[in-house]
Amino acid sequence: MARVSMRTIFRSERYAALSLAGAAIMGLLLANSVAGPGLMELLHTQLGFPALSLEMSISHWITDGLLVVFFFIIAVELRHELTSGELNSVKHALAPGIAAVGGVVIPALLYLVIAGPDFSQGWPIPTATDIAFALGLIALIGRGLPSRLRVFLLALAVLDDLIAIVIIAVFFTATINLLALGMAATAVYLFRFLGCQGRIRNPAARTALLVIVALFAWYFTVLSGVHATIAGVALGLVLNPRLAQKAAHNLQPVTNAVILPLFAFASALVLIPDVPLSELSPAFWGISLGLPVGKIIGIMLAGTVVALVARRGEATETLIRGWDLLTVAAVAGIGFTVSLLMNELAFAQDAAIRDEGVLGVLTGSAIAIVIGGVLVIIRARHYRKKH
Repeated sequence: MARVSMRTIFRSERYAALSLAGAAIMGLLLANSVAGPGLMELLHTQLGFPALSLEMSISHWITDGLLVVFFFIIAVELRHELTSGELNSVKHALAPGIAAVGGVVIPALLYLVIAGPDFSQGWPIPTATDIAFALGLIALIGRGLPSRLRVFLLALAVLDDLIAIVIIAVFFTATINLLALGMAATAVYLFRFLGCQGRIRNPAARTALLVIVALFAWYFTVLSGVHATIAGVALGLVLNPRLAQKAAHNLQPVTNAVILPLFAFASALVLIPDVPLSELSPAFWGISLGLPVGKIIGIMLAGTVVALVARRGEATETLIRGWDLLTVAAVAGIGFTVSLLMNELAFAQDAAIRDEGVLGVLTGSAIAIVIGGVLVIIRARHYRKKH
């Protein structure tokens, strides 16, 4: 009974938000303690199978290996929302979809204006919204908020992640090994066949085969030069919906309790530069302001335009206005997981700027948590008084 209870806790949005924040804070504190150098050296330890051309640091095993499971769950949720969830029609997807685009374009432009051409490769970093953290904040302090706010935020965040997946696939793939990519595609097709059309009656045998084929798909994706998380996305999109939902449900506790906190801890393991604020790189400021300010401006502009042009009879649960829209826009500035991954990819060749980018993500997300949290409390109190 206790085990079931713990799995339920690990699945909760509240736990996901708290565990991410706690792991990041712990990583930042330890990095700047006497244990910092040893932990950083440990993360750079190479592990793998040289004979298979598969050898990475522990840090990359986390970002290119474990994080694939997180992206698999994102893909399953994305498919569900687009087929039978809140985004299953153009009418429902229009408002959060346009808001998501505004919440990507404006932060990217604001970053480019602040950071300048020397750090232009970091433009995708402030474009992401962290689903787990954003929904967790609503769950923690948003008692009384109408469901339409959560629906809008969920839809916006899911579409935002879709854009992030495209960005990772297109902009962070330097060279492609076509043979390995073909093998990865073959493995994904075989995964789909086994999950959708295979006639294996024994569930344990089918699960074992699916896991083996998924590992092959991931392995060949790594060799292809495409970022490994795309393998998780592809597998989540092609699996039979019933099996995919079951797999995501079973994997959610592991993701929330182990994978995401471990990623947050490893990503936040950076030294705080011993320099005045004025000497921090423009990339830091572009990210720190791009996340909270860019998201608010972009989502408010796009969402307001949609609300103004929508005919009165077309209002749906995925169309919000005014203070409610501002509240969602502020919470959407919590980038965290995907932003940290984008930072890792964008500044892979410059450790100093990468570390400042991590601090920028943490700072920008913290600002968004404060602004969004205050607005959530105010709006929740407003709706509780009405009822």
